[in-house]
Amino acid sequence: MIALVSGAVAVRRSDHVIIDCGGVGYRLSVSSETLRQVPAVGHQVVLHTHLITREDALVLYGFATEEERDLFLLLLGVQSVGPKLALEVLSGASARELRSAIAAGDSARFQAVKGVGKRTAERIIVELREKVGATVPDQLQRTSVPDEPQAIAREGLVGLGYSLQEAEALLDGVEGATAETLIAEALRAARR
Repeated sequence: MIALVSGAVAVRRSDHVIIDCGGVGYRLSVSSETLRQVPAVGHQVVLHTHLITREDALVLYGFATEEERDLFLLLLGVQSVGPKLALEVLSGASARELRSAIAAGDSARFQAVKGVGKRTAERIIVELREKVGATVPDQLQRTSVPDEPQAIAREGLVGLGYSLQEAEALLDGVEGATAETLIAEALRAARR
């Protein structure tokens, strides 16, 4: 498995890059988000990768961050989402913003992506909602009261990748009876 490619940018196109690694050029399909972080031709770059083997081809996908690659792999696990559509989804926003949209149940965000209809958008949210915010730091688990919606919402936002301070700032002034409502409102406020 090729997990990482490091070298000079040889070609930069709208949907792929070619990285020269010791005289061998690797073609990596990339999202628009990753392409924004790839430097100009001739400059050095490091991209995290995932290799997909098909009957007729070996296709290498490149990502600026491990978080983006991990979200790509999660998207591939959703029924009717293939690599091309997963890259389209990742091109719409940063991995953090997409995780927030999944947690908030924002299907409109995914329907705005070319090739994603209402059913696929809802499927992405249903199948990935629990997976995107699964881990919460031990420090938060020890300090929060388990049944308090505000504490649960804070843990959820941290699980989505926000720092403890960012999570508290997002929840400041947000009202809701359940943790889910608080998270959804905090994420809506963050987008404004």
